[in-house]
Amino acid sequence: MSKILLKAWLLSPAVLGASLMAPTTAFAELPVTEAQPTAIAAATEASALTETALEPTQTELKISEQVSVTPLNTLTLTPPQELAQVPVNPHAGVGPSRGIETPANTEIPLADLDAAPQADTVNNAEVMQQLNEYGREGRGSKRQAQVTSVSQLSDVEPTAWAFQALQSLVERYGCIAGYPDGTFKGNRALTRFEFAAGVNACLERINELIDASTKDLVTREDLAKLQRLMEEFAGELATLRGQVTALEARTGELEANQFSTTTKLRGEAVFWFGDGEGNRASENVVGQFADDSDDPTQAYLGYRARLNFDTSFTGQDLLRTRLQGQSIPTLNDFDLFNTLMARTAIDGRSSNIVLDNLTYRFPFSQGKGLVWIGARGLALDDIQDVLTPFGDDASGAISRFGRFNPTTFQGPSGTGVGVEYAFSHAFKANVGYMADDTFASDASQGRGLFNGNYTAMAQLVFAPKSNLAFSLDYNHRYFSNDNVYVSGGTGSWIANKPFGENATGTDNLGFQMNWRIARSFSLGGWFGATWADQKNGGNNNATIINWAAVLGFPDLLREGDTAGLIVGMPPKVTSHDLSGLEDEDTSIHVEGFYRFPFSEYVAITPGFYVVTNPDHNSNNDTIFVGTLRTTFRF
Repeated sequence: MSKILLKAWLLSPAVLGASLMAPTTAFAELPVTEAQPTAIAAATEASALTETALEPTQTELKISEQVSVTPLNTLTLTPPQELAQVPVNPHAGVGPSRGIETPANTEIPLADLDAAPQADTVNNAEVMQQLNEYGREGRGSKRQAQVTSVSQLSDVEPTAWAFQALQSLVERYGCIAGYPDGTFKGNRALTRFEFAAGVNACLERINELIDASTKDLVTREDLAKLQRLMEEFAGELATLRGQVTALEARTGELEANQFSTTTKLRGEAVFWFGDGEGNRASENVVGQFADDSDDPTQAYLGYRARLNFDTSFTGQDLLRTRLQGQSIPTLNDFDLFNTLMARTAIDGRSSNIVLDNLTYRFPFSQGKGLVWIGARGLALDDIQDVLTPFGDDASGAISRFGRFNPTTFQGPSGTGVGVEYAFSHAFKANVGYMADDTFASDASQGRGLFNGNYTAMAQLVFAPKSNLAFSLDYNHRYFSNDNVYVSGGTGSWIANKPFGENATGTDNLGFQMNWRIARSFSLGGWFGATWADQKNGGNNNATIINWAAVLGFPDLLREGDTAGLIVGMPPKVTSHDLSGLEDEDTSIHVEGFYRFPFSEYVAITPGFYVVTNPDHNSNNDTIFVGTLRTTFRF
């Protein structure tokens, strides 16, 4: 029988070309099991990277992405994506794949990686694009099983001569895989290439049988069918051979120069231009505590740069290591506006590049649950869902208060553990415990995981419709002596430190909602209440509240644009055992911004916010802050 096959090789150049193309190299992107070839993996800060954003894209397990609300029935992480999936011979030993991913989780054809491709590589790019388009069709579906009968492949015409030939080869040798929905996926751009791949797989399977000299040898009739199929698809086989050769060369070059086989590098850079108008806040509940100063704030240009090293060991988990450097003024400084209500979404300075984030997460219960473990930089909004659409500091609100409810999202965090779990399509619960990462790694008295500042949290999320969601959030917090920031660095000075620097315990209750009423309009907001208890130097109590209404306008002028309008009251002390420490007046925060994305990598956001009666004191003049934020992500 080997002589017959050798004769077939000599008679047909297509047969010779196909025989040179081993499945282990031609389709090395596909991990295959003995019985079930896997579908293409779905693409990954979170997010964030997200985090999208980097906190991206994320994708990350949140009810609300921008101004939309997504179902809760499955929590999925995004593993590195594959270039394509082509059904191959299940008997061939195909190794694990490595994908190439952009920040927006879109494929880059390997032929496009060269800045100036040669004329003869244009077709190569087109074929890679077709491979990527094919791969995307399987994304999002469950793992696909093999079928072993051509009659189950509904889009292969039974009247075609190839049907009979394919049927006999598949059912006799099991050399071509289909999909459980009964289709061969041959009604798309790669129909003939897929068929050629199947022919090549059958050729390889027959070679294995001949080499093994098994009793189930190939018949002359089957060889004739195979030869006719190879002649029919000679052009596709020859093209595949050339494209695979080019792909192998480029893949080899990438593997030789790649940073890591398990780690992807993602980055974000924010340029923050700003200025303010208005006088320094000079009075609070105890009277005048600073000299008045006319327009103390000057124009400035600050920055923040982040590098995320995202590592996946299983394709489902994610270890994030982030390096960060930043320098953006804190407008609440004494010699500037002198009120926490002036703070921008990003502020602060670091003298060096610092380790800003070291977290690990992995799914469980078939993707319904997600476990978070953080050594540094684990945030409250990583575990709890932010329903309002502008929580990201690099792409959402431009003020610290406007991002989300400070009652439940601004507090001790950084080191700890959290669990998210979706019980159904409409109901989800999140729980966690975090210690301030400044103290968590310190074993001194009054510090560590449980004796320093900490937050214990629980959140229930209910989404009765895909465009409507509600949540009830509870946090219990403890602040040690000299480390008190009850309102998370927002609101009035007395709301942030109701008992000065004495140790304080708080119970915090928050309510959120977001409703995407129309394609280009959403309505949301929050209400938060804090009950503070003095733990040192007295036993006083205080009540602090805040609220905000959030209007979102996605795709307002063009697709991808986002406008936001936020009106609210920053944290205010409404009740205090020492009545002289209650905020008597009311500040109103009004914020507007418009985000222009020039591409998936660059966006500019001009915006402003106005605060009346800063520090909830009518003796202070209204302040105005204008910003121009430019965000680069790569």
